[in-house]
Amino acid sequence: MKTLKYILGAFLLLTATYSCTEKEFGSIDFVESLNPPSDIMAYFSATQDNTGLVTILPNGVGASSFEINFGDGTEETAVLNPGESAMHIYAEGTYNVKISGLGISGLTAEVTQELVVSLKAPENVVVDISNDQSVSKKVNVVANADYAISYDVYFGEDGNDEPVSANIGETASYVYKEAGKYTIRTVVKSAAIETTEDVQEFTSIAIVQPTTSAPTPQPRDASDVISLYGDAYTNVADIDFNPDWGQSGQGSSFAEFDLNGDKMLSYINISYQGIALADGVSIDVSAMEYLHMDVWTADVTKLETSLISGTSGEKPIMSDLTADAWTSIDILISDYTDQGLTVEDIIQLKLVGDPWATGTVFVDNIYFYVSTPSIPSSPVTGAPTPTTDPANVVSVFSDSYTDIVVNEWNPGWGQATVLTSVDFDGNNALLYESLDFTGIVTDYDNPTDVSSQTYVHFDYWTNDATSLSLKLVNTTQPDDDPLKEDLVDVSEISLGTWVSVDIPLADYTTDMSGITQILFVSSGAKVYVDNIYFY
Repeated sequence: MKTLKYILGAFLLLTATYSCTEKEFGSIDFVESLNPPSDIMAYFSATQDNTGLVTILPNGVGASSFEINFGDGTEETAVLNPGESAMHIYAEGTYNVKISGLGISGLTAEVTQELVVSLKAPENVVVDISNDQSVSKKVNVVANADYAISYDVYFGEDGNDEPVSANIGETASYVYKEAGKYTIRTVVKSAAIETTEDVQEFTSIAIVQPTTSAPTPQPRDASDVISLYGDAYTNVADIDFNPDWGQSGQGSSFAEFDLNGDKMLSYINISYQGIALADGVSIDVSAMEYLHMDVWTADVTKLETSLISGTSGEKPIMSDLTADAWTSIDILISDYTDQGLTVEDIIQLKLVGDPWATGTVFVDNIYFYVSTPSIPSSPVTGAPTPTTDPANVVSVFSDSYTDIVVNEWNPGWGQATVLTSVDFDGNNALLYESLDFTGIVTDYDNPTDVSSQTYVHFDYWTNDATSLSLKLVNTTQPDDDPLKEDLVDVSEISLGTWVSVDIPLADYTTDMSGITQILFVSSGAKVYVDNIYFY
């Protein structure tokens, strides 16, 4: 059993924020969003001596200290620094141990874990062993048993006698250096002197194809990219990705690999491989700065990439590859021209694998680009269509839901913001130009209660904003009261693409039982906004 909750601890709140009513608009300030620790858990281990002595080692991300409540009715607790453990003697029984992690922000996260203490040796042991579906040669073990607290796994690789330990029912993992058959011994432990063992033969496998797609390239204007392969841009037509240059005689072959609808090039046992434009066609990449490719491999350590000119021959660049992961290769065009290559008439590319003709590479997103692309001045499509169940939504502005009453859009509070409505093939969006701040007033006489919701959502698109924040205001609360208003920043702004933002309402101090104003704050930018709703 494991339950998780977040607790708000003491922290400093900056209270100088916007204060908007029908008659006034206050000053601008920001309240930094604070996060509690995460992934709080504890590892349990018992001494094998029938004493019931259990060691508890807590762990968590972002925790500066831990508090352990042993769950046996005693008032004793333990306060620990990261890396420290607590020891406690239990009678036989089942206990709910609480582990609280305190962050430097003053926020805490609390986890309750079930601990079964028994002086019987573990019984009905079931050990499940499986190959990881994402990491090559990684094996996962999960052991379950009656009366057990923890278990140790000896993975049987030569030269490594150290076990991997885990709580009963949780996962112990190991990555082998080589794929193959191994003897895996699992020692299951309770608080008893006796342990119970499970021994199995298991074959670790190497994943020889990607299980995830390559990174998605960022939006670029057509003038900033020349694409040969991939779904992000318009590709040069009539390219042969497997011209007959005699590579099949070296044991190499080609196939287009389909990963759940995402297609990519697959060069098997690659010795050398050509990519050829149509006869008589060349491309001028002299205005580009980089050649980009995404490459996945399990067994090729280096890839040599040559550009071939119609007039000056070919020049190679060698790139290192990371096994079992996508490697994004970005080669400066100047690295080719510095070798004397003319890049105004590129007709072919050549790929050479190292080691020779023994490994496979998967290649996607082959394109030339400039490093500081021009960002489109406006979106070409509307925001993504929301998928949240309408029964769980309180909508302010969206074509996908029934909206609440809004009495004022961009009311005159002294802002520079200009608001217009934009239609994207029947999907309406709000366009805020020169956005310093803007308000949306719902209904002062009938505030909107969103206290039963957990998130506020909106989609935005911008090509020039450096900051963007959302403020929620309850004007029924007194001025200078934290319950009246609070503002949360979007932590990172992405340009030239629609971005979906979901802010936990717990991040706000605002009283959510009576929202009357919603404010967007930015840097004097042009910002498109759609799908504003609570859910």
